[in-house]
Amino acid sequence: MPYTYDFPHPAVTVDAIPLMWRDGQLQVLLIRRGKPPFEGKWAFPGGFVEIDEDLEPAAARELGEETGLDAGHLEQLGAFGQPDRDPRERVITVAFLAPLSADHAGQPAAATDAAATAWHSVEELPRLAFDHAEIMAVAIERLMGLLRTTPFALYFMPETFRFQDVSALHESYLGQKLPKGRWNDWLSAGLISEAEDGRYSICVDLELNEL
Repeated sequence: MPYTYDFPHPAVTVDAIPLMWRDGQLQVLLIRRGKPPFEGKWAFPGGFVEIDEDLEPAAARELGEETGLDAGHLEQLGAFGQPDRDPRERVITVAFLAPLSADHAGQPAAATDAAATAWHSVEELPRLAFDHAEIMAVAIERLMGLLRTTPFALYFMPETFRFQDVSALHESYLGQKLPKGRWNDWLSAGLISEAEDGRYSICVDLELNEL
């Protein structure tokens, strides 16, 4: 369908920020760009939104196309639109947090625009393309807020996990262990249930209400 406008319109992209808690640290999956601009540089999986596509499905599609991973949950982070952020044209991007658990994510495989994929500690990132370093800083701030007020940490957990596993993630980013009272609230709300050998599992779809 042709479109005619009286003034210029920016393009819109989406970026997924795949995060995983493993080996006692938070890691982000980056792609090495296989074409200009920033060819050879590391970046988040992402790309242009199709004309008839909503934002979240677009982010899930780009994550799948460039890494082979399925987005179990996407949390919209925000829009980023500095006029010079993309040398190709005026581009506004909408970024999404994509928390992944180690036993559900699978093995990433680079495809389409991605020349390679690799996990990086969020504390030791390479130089990133576009404005992705700034977006990563906002993502960490949002993650800290979600950990304070919601059961967001559970998205990172394997099929069965211990209280200590969740508490370690909280302690790493909030400087304090998960309060046992909040853990009991999650149990009472039916978000988690006892499995075996002192382990727990998620028993319903997570609802990110304040608990």
